Amino acid sequence: MKYFGSFMTNLPAVLTLAAAFVSCGPPARDQIVVGSKNFTEQLVLGEIMAQQIESKTHLQVERRFFLAGTYICQQAILAGRIDLYPEYTGTGVTAILKEKPEGGAQAVFNRMKTEYARRFNLTVGPSFGFNNSFAIEIRGEDARRLGLKTISQAAAYTPKWRPGFGYEFMERPDGYKGLVATYGLRFAEAPRIMDLGLLARALTSKQIDLAAGNTTDGLIQQFDLFVLADDRHYFPPYEAVPVIRDEIIAHHPEVKAALDQLAGKISDEEMRQLNYSVEGQHRDVTVVVRNFLQKKGL
Repeated sequence: MKYFGSFMTNLPAVLTLAAAFVSCGPPARDQIVVGSKNFTEQLVLGEIMAQQIESKTHLQVERRFFLAGTYICQQAILAGRIDLYPEYTGTGVTAILKEKPEGGAQAVFNRMKTEYARRFNLTVGPSFGFNNSFAIEIRGEDARRLGLKTISQAAAYTPKWRPGFGYEFMERPDGYKGLVATYGLRFAEAPRIMDLGLLARALTSKQIDLAAGNTTDGLIQQFDLFVLADDRHYFPPYEAVPVIRDEIIAHHPEVKAALDQLAGKISDEEMRQLNYSVEGQHRDVTVVVRNFLQKKGL
């Protein structure tokens, strides 16, 4: 699922990125361009998709990673600047389709798949196998001291807490406004908006007291963070899926065939470990992914 820095503070950088991005020409017909959003898990998934295509086809792959957030990636694929990227079902339905997800994981997947095909000529491939939901996190020491397990229980303490969120979480329909309304949350001050990669460290250093991260974040265990249970089921399913331009599938059906082999191959725990290897242990993502695909027999 997933989100990205103080937008207003970084507005010049964002505009520069957008300008550079727009200047990138469309990919060549015999070259596949894989994109991703700008956080660790997306980097890992983008590299998995790229290496899988390279190993199963004769096509060249260009990597255009760290393309800011959901909306930039969506515009990139619609403009033909990238050919595919990893997305999350709950994100697709809420942020792109502007709908309220209904039903379980399969219903949300089916809705995204149907509407992406109808509206955008995009194919949503089968799930990689894991669900990366938003994770409302606090320090483990606070959870143990106060006996907290759920977001509802934490609501009694949030008036004294300082929250921190990514920019996209503040703007999305499945983000901040709905969360505070659902749980009746109040905070000691306005949320601090920061890059996702800084949230865990900000919690640990006590700059903030509550954050919205991701359930597959590899730093949760390393920094002794605690994920509060979404006991009112506010967040929808966020299964990770590949999104591919139909034009690419028409010209290169082998691309979809290669990506279909990744269906169900990554568990929640495996994704968490992959993220930790890259972000926590600072290992080369290309090596981490290569080892993972070899382990899976891919």
